[in-house]
Amino acid sequence: MRASRTAAAAAAAGLAAVSLAACGSDSSSSASGKDTVTTWVYPVIADEKANQAYWDGLVKGFEAANPGIKVKVSTYPWANRDTALATALAGGKGPDVAYLIPDQLAAYQKNLIPAADYLPAADTQALRPSALKAVTVDGKPLATPVLMSAFPLLCDKKVFDAIGETSYPTSWDELTALAPKLKAKGYYATSYSGDTTATLNMTFYPLLWQAGGDVFAPDGKTAAFNSDAGVKALSWLKTFVDKGWTPKDLVTTTPKIEQTDLAKNKVACTWQNSAAEVEPFWGKDNIIVQPALTGTTQAAYGTVGTLAMFKGADKNAAGKWIAYVAQPKNTEGLQKPGGYFPTRTDADDLYPGDAMQQATAKALDSTQVGPLNKASRDVMGVLAPEIQAALLGKKSPQQALDDAAKAADQLISRKR
Repeated sequence: MRASRTAAAAAAAGLAAVSLAACGSDSSSSASGKDTVTTWVYPVIADEKANQAYWDGLVKGFEAANPGIKVKVSTYPWANRDTALATALAGGKGPDVAYLIPDQLAAYQKNLIPAADYLPAADTQALRPSALKAVTVDGKPLATPVLMSAFPLLCDKKVFDAIGETSYPTSWDELTALAPKLKAKGYYATSYSGDTTATLNMTFYPLLWQAGGDVFAPDGKTAAFNSDAGVKALSWLKTFVDKGWTPKDLVTTTPKIEQTDLAKNKVACTWQNSAAEVEPFWGKDNIIVQPALTGTTQAAYGTVGTLAMFKGADKNAAGKWIAYVAQPKNTEGLQKPGGYFPTRTDADDLYPGDAMQQATAKALDSTQVGPLNKASRDVMGVLAPEIQAALLGKKSPQQALDDAAKAADQLISRKR
């Protein structure tokens, strides 16, 4: 699951210098002919040798089952991947297939062949509804989901034992009621990363969704986060900062996790971290996986990794390759090393007997991947500083969100 946080953070960071240097498989930025399906992937499997072995095994199996079709898989680093991909596509040297996360789909929509054009209907019907929703833009699934994750509420049993609590929060009201007792004993109710480099998909947006709000209006043409729901979410969060129920230093800085109160067993619950991140500090037996918090509704952030096909590819050959990789028996090797989950309802349980993973899996159907809008990242860039300003007391929640919405609407209109 650590990889999912890395991917999300990289996506939110925006575009930087071009980096076409590949790692892992030998790579070429141009397709080597219609009989070869070129595929760009990233190190979802962190171990380089294991990643290489996984993809080599799939290619070998696919080519044996599909004589005449060759596949070339190239592994690239997470950093600067958008710049590299966009540059290659602009130069006519892009891949036929690439690993994309949902907020990239809207950005590359004009370059993509919709999944319905090549994926068997039975494969689409087997997808979890939340996974299918995560790849659907303007009513069309643009890519094929191959893995997913969820970030439900995680609570530290050590903290609850220290204050004599045996029940864990499931709602805003319950966490709010618990916060003063935690503070009196020297603990924080939660920790919120307000650093403007942190992705709002994992920090503020879950609260916005839980309050019944959304980032964009239904038609995607204007911002909607300055609604009553947005103000309610930001006001709730500001109360935690003002009352010292969350570390105030994290509003402006993001230290390494080992330097945080979370790692020191001083934070009761978090929705911004995976179990893999907190396990070295809390211990697996002390991680209590709770459903996502409920404000007026229940919602959690989750990632979905996909394979997408670009225009110019041999639709038949590339479609067969994507459909092959997406089969449950083949995605298992991609999902399990990082603690990810299957995207299909007909897949086997990857974690039998693992109570923590079983509890996490229950949150998959309530996950959202963040807005699928061409302006998503740009809007995040103007909203994050305004949220921080509100948390620091420089603006009221309403004023901060209104100011961000005004700037966001201008960005959205430029992207249309």
